Amino acid sequence: MEEVDARHVPVLPAEVLDALAPHVGGRYLDGTLGLAGHAISLLKAVPDCELCGLDRDEEALSLAREKLAPFGTRTHVFHALYSTFPKFLEQLGWEKVDGALLDIGVSSLQLDERQRGFSFNADGPLDMRMNQRSGSLSAWHWVNRESFARLKECIATLGEEPQAGRIARAIVEARQKGSIDTTAQLATLVERAYPAAWRAKARRHPATRTFQALRMAVNDELGELKRFLDIILAYLPIGGRLVVITFHSLEDRMVKRAMRYWAEGCHCPRHVPRCVCGHVPEVRILYKKPLMASAAELSENPRSGSAKLRAAEKIAESVVS
Repeated sequence: MEEVDARHVPVLPAEVLDALAPHVGGRYLDGTLGLAGHAISLLKAVPDCELCGLDRDEEALSLAREKLAPFGTRTHVFHALYSTFPKFLEQLGWEKVDGALLDIGVSSLQLDERQRGFSFNADGPLDMRMNQRSGSLSAWHWVNRESFARLKECIATLGEEPQAGRIARAIVEARQKGSIDTTAQLATLVERAYPAAWRAKARRHPATRTFQALRMAVNDELGELKRFLDIILAYLPIGGRLVVITFHSLEDRMVKRAMRYWAEGCHCPRHVPRCVCGHVPEVRILYKKPLMASAAELSENPRSGSAKLRAAEKIAESVVS
């Protein structure tokens, strides 16, 4: 556990602080607390600010509490999905937060512990649940019980895997002979399903996209992000900022579209000659293109390679017609 904790490095740490622009006495939400890397940077950078941190992973949360202990009553930590943050703000008596951060990636803790079943690099049970006590279905269920059609759709959509059909077919055929119980079994199966020519040219392990897709399905990651984006603006004051780091193109597109929608004026259909919705731009998008890791950061933390940071500042309250 200590080795995992030591290897954990938050992605884009300086960029996160610049985008949040925290101030003394501010209140901030970290919806994906993880091992508290970003939270600690924030609390160290700004005296007297407070943090509400959430995470669905109990193991990560336990470590985060230890690391945040020196900050005393400035931190408030809860075991929860980040889309449920309003009830915890209510408990704290916070009507709004001055900034909100999401870092929607798999933590070092999850990837490096074989018993969590997230990685094909170490053999472990097919689990992949970020909250193992949630009662939700694990990756084992998806691999051994879901239909060919659902498996193919999952791998093709969430994994953006061009070989989804071949992989799903290989899984269904293999499980007829016996259950697929471990990450190594699944990784080998996917690798064999790949055409030889594709395997020879692949820059990553052939199972990368399949494992990604299953993890996202198991944890309903796109659904969770949508639920959060649907409500977060109401909890930001004018001048409040939202910062989101994604590692997947589907998540990045969802964030990009949401921020662009908020930044637009009229939302009336094009055929309507005059605006009747009365909508005004609610946010200012801080960066035209997402911020990405520098060469220096990539050399120190290769996992930051696919990270994209988008940020917006609230400039107006929504108008309800």
